[in-house]
Amino acid sequence: MFFSDRTDAGRRLAARLDRFKGDDVVVLGLPRGGVPVAAEVADALGAPLDICLVRKLGVPRQPELAMGALGEGGVRVLNERVLRETGVDERELAAVEEREHLELEQRGRRYRGSRPAVPLEGRTVLIVDDGLATGATALAACRVVRARGAARIVLAVPVAPHGWTARLGGEADETVSVRTPEPFYAIGQFYQDFSQTPDAEVVACLDRIRAAHDPVVQDADVRVPLPGVTLAGRLAVPEGATGIVLFAHGSGSGRHSPRNRAVAAALNRAGLGTLLFDLLTEAEAVDRAHVFDTPLLAGRLAGATEWLAGEPVSDGLPLGYFGASTGAAAALWAAGDPASPVAAVVSRGGRPDLAADHLARVRAPTLLVVGGRDVPVLDLNRRARSLLRCESRLEVVEGATHLFEEPGALEEVAELATSWFTRHFRDQ
Repeated sequence: MFFSDRTDAGRRLAARLDRFKGDDVVVLGLPRGGVPVAAEVADALGAPLDICLVRKLGVPRQPELAMGALGEGGVRVLNERVLRETGVDERELAAVEEREHLELEQRGRRYRGSRPAVPLEGRTVLIVDDGLATGATALAACRVVRARGAARIVLAVPVAPHGWTARLGGEADETVSVRTPEPFYAIGQFYQDFSQTPDAEVVACLDRIRAAHDPVVQDADVRVPLPGVTLAGRLAVPEGATGIVLFAHGSGSGRHSPRNRAVAAALNRAGLGTLLFDLLTEAEAVDRAHVFDTPLLAGRLAGATEWLAGEPVSDGLPLGYFGASTGAAAALWAAGDPASPVAAVVSRGGRPDLAADHLARVRAPTLLVVGGRDVPVLDLNRRARSLLRCESRLEVVEGATHLFEEPGALEEVAELATSWFTRHFRDQ
């Protein structure tokens, strides 16, 4: 394995594309997995980010094997060799094409909404995916981008098989790959975490980069100074924000957590500010014992809250906590301090049991969100709710597991959190 996840892959790819910084470039990610990679590239280059809508045409009995691809604007690419070897007939091909055409249209509405696509005419376009296997999708993407008037096309991926550029038939003006290993069986073999990218994460990536180019939204890296340590964070505050939510990450993750970033983007769209920051330094995170050190994490969260409350951007806005997994315990522990200023708390797949007797001290209205298939954690949350003495609610997302990776699960979490914070901030 070369990459821990798509965020890591994106940073490494961005380092290979540093020469484009300052140029008039647009970064296009291929949904879904290519978008988190592309977001890191766009962030590093200070470039706008958009999607390039392309759908693989999978062989009916082997859907992971591409027999071609479709792209927005009517682009169609077929792999005659795969069609011949698999024996797919015209009727089967037409059925797959019809299904993928509908999916293209739906994804366009889902990811862009009413916003227009970023103009490409006369510009250098970096097409980014999380890897390249057969090349059919990348080939279709190049043709889509060329049809939209791009002056120069650079196809960039973290990993591709040896000799991969020959598969593109000259459709890209330049190609970049961080690694080209042999043997090469599948893209996922080179990632520690190659879990499916949810739609909410795609939207969050697009919103995050868009906010960086939007003058009415403050979205910037910050340093949170605390006694003996300085923590890295990302603060986003929309114009006219009605409150700010601090995120307490779980299981040793930090401000780059894709799931929490997806929820944060939804809160930003609803007019709420967010602060995502690392509760632990990189050196501290190596020791897994720190992940379960609730007093330490709660102290860091309380310190960050005090810092944020003193910053001009907060300007007396109500504050809330969003805690995930072990981070939820830190959020509840910190909220249980009598001096805590927080107006609302949301826990996603939390471990409230780690907050111990601090649960009974929480006064801020608390929402506990748990996946219906996350049985052990669901039981822990049911017990925890009986210990809370504040306004509280337990919401079960049916069919969801601990990480809420199922389609629509994370979106439901974001909707629940948005509603909870909006209502209780309004009461302040």
